[in-house]
Amino acid sequence: MTSRAVEDLLRTLAPQVLGVLVRRHGQFYACEDAVQEALLAAATQWPAQGVPEHPRAWLVTVATRRLTDEWRSEHARREREVAVAVRQPAYAAVAPPADEEPPSGDDTLKLLFLCCHPTLPVSAQVALTLRAVGGLSTAEIARAYLVPEATMSQRIRRAKQRIEAAGARFTMPSAADREERLGAVLRVLYLVFNEGYTASSGDELHRVELTGEAIRLARELHRLLPTHGEVAGLLALMLLTDAHRAARTGPDGELVPLAEQDRSRWDRVATAEGITLVTEALTWSAPGPYQVQAAIAAVHAEAPSAATTDWPQIVALYRVLARIAPNPMVTLNQAVAVAMVDGPKAGLALLAPLGDDDRTAGHHRLAAVRAHLLELAGDRADARAAYLAAARATTSLPERRYLEVRAARLAADR
Repeated sequence: MTSRAVEDLLRTLAPQVLGVLVRRHGQFYACEDAVQEALLAAATQWPAQGVPEHPRAWLVTVATRRLTDEWRSEHARREREVAVAVRQPAYAAVAPPADEEPPSGDDTLKLLFLCCHPTLPVSAQVALTLRAVGGLSTAEIARAYLVPEATMSQRIRRAKQRIEAAGARFTMPSAADREERLGAVLRVLYLVFNEGYTASSGDELHRVELTGEAIRLARELHRLLPTHGEVAGLLALMLLTDAHRAARTGPDGELVPLAEQDRSRWDRVATAEGITLVTEALTWSAPGPYQVQAAIAAVHAEAPSAATTDWPQIVALYRVLARIAPNPMVTLNQAVAVAMVDGPKAGLALLAPLGDDDRTAGHHRLAAVRAHLLELAGDRADARAAYLAAARATTSLPERRYLEVRAARLAADR
């Protein structure tokens, strides 16, 4: 098995193994550290020695040994053993045998809600879940939040400590608690999906294991909460977006923008499912941010070509989205839609305040959108400079190559 295939397998198994250890031992902080060590051992050994017959059981065994070794090295080992012997574990559920298959993804959902415990601030809930369930590195999470890696590392460490101190149970929360945590859970899945759909670093545009896991968990949530509009909206948004994946890259892996994609390569089954989900949700639920974004994606999906896209409808939907969920990234996308209706200068006017916003001032997407609108406006010199600035700022190699190609074309057309 290749290193990439091993990495995909480990990402799938990581939350399952963590769930087993947490249910057995009830110490989230220590269990998460032990699982990370087991994953590192597997990533080192499996590509060379082969994947064991029962990879999940192997990881559980290795992580348990790491956990036991850590406990034995502490001065208070005997006190802990006595305390565990005389009390019921904080996580009262009984763990299955190490080689037993997890029950239909429920362990991962329990872990997802545990990481979104109400004692944590929302930013810590999302960061911890991305780390423990989504399998993203601390650096990837930091980029998603536009903060330094050291800051994110501290945030995750404190979150694990607070989960441990709260004595949270490894069970699905009550209906009231579940609603309280659901916003963070949805945002987690949204960020995991986005990282998979456009990887923030590396030489691959897509990380299919992340988009697949985000969609799987969104389906589980929809099964659990079939009448929640935003759960349906998020699943619809993921399906409608992921439907473009095959058309987003060319023969050599180059990025193909939406307007130039071969729409016959879009996944029609996923598109139809997504449109149905969001259409039905909007009939019985007040529109939320994920439903509105899914509605925008549905308008794109229903257009037979880029030229026939209903841009006025998309602009109207972005106005709704900007009102209910103001965000600089929403403004970036809104600017493109406004430019298609009212001209590139109107789009550039929307972008202007983002240059003074600390969240977007140095972000490559702001420079890339600005370059696109400048090109539409006929300002080739400034557009080329903006494309090059965006290329320098991104850590994604496919995006960098695309931006450099756009800049080179403008230079050649002089």
